[in-house]
Amino acid sequence: MTGPFDPRLTPARPDLAARHLEGKVAATRFVEGEVREVVDAQAPVRRAPSPDAPLDTEALKGERVAVYETTEEGWCWGQLEADRYVGWLPANALVLPGLAPTRKVAVLRTLVFPGPSIKLPPMEALSLGCRLAVARHEADFAVTAQGGYVPAQHLAALDMREPDFVAVAERFLGVPYLWGGKSSLGIDCSGLVQVALAATGMASPRDSDLQERTLGVAMAPAEGLGDLKRGDLVFWKGHVAIARDGRSLLHANVHHMAVAIEPIATAVSRIKAAGGDVTSVRRIPAQ
Repeated sequence: MTGPFDPRLTPARPDLAARHLEGKVAATRFVEGEVREVVDAQAPVRRAPSPDAPLDTEALKGERVAVYETTEEGWCWGQLEADRYVGWLPANALVLPGLAPTRKVAVLRTLVFPGPSIKLPPMEALSLGCRLAVARHEADFAVTAQGGYVPAQHLAALDMREPDFVAVAERFLGVPYLWGGKSSLGIDCSGLVQVALAATGMASPRDSDLQERTLGVAMAPAEGLGDLKRGDLVFWKGHVAIARDGRSLLHANVHHMAVAIEPIATAVSRIKAAGGDVTSVRRIPAQ
């Protein structure tokens, strides 16, 4: 590469890169991306084309992906449209884009049924933020373009904005900690921040170091932890927590192996004892 490109956000390898990067990075060949849509409830985005490779993030149903390579073993290497993350996804989790999504899941989790009855065995479970193309409504259900029946009250217009991202994050209380996760089945610290902010209409990078550099406004040294307000983000190296108020934090963390509420003083002293000091506090402006 000829510049300081972040490999997490740059679709470039020594043997292959996106066409738009030609002249900016060194690669054997350059290709145009082919747009695909995530059809699974959540698709893993891995560091290598293997089910055993580390999970870097997840793509939710309805997300678009620019695919630059598909292997014979059934892996696609591409870049997520929403947050620009690059990685490997299972090819069978992606399809050619269909009708544009019209609704999004607005609750922590909902079920998709094969017909207009809650007594039918659900086909899949969808997490907050999944996007669906709704073809019509039948009784109390929204019927997707693929024929799935979703409780209509669990969906909202794509442009619906939650007023309080902290309240959105609080819905995930008790959800298991999962490195790279961003669904109601498992989520990590920066995934929680990203998903909660997205519900308010605010885009966020995926990883905590990127969030620390770009989100909100840095607090002055004289303020920081002594003046935490609801929605402030507290950062350590490799970790981020959300202030609920001046006394408690909400975060997905390994200590609890879940999304948990913890007193600020307890969290700070516990993490400090493990060798980590708070690196910054950033305030998210009112939406």
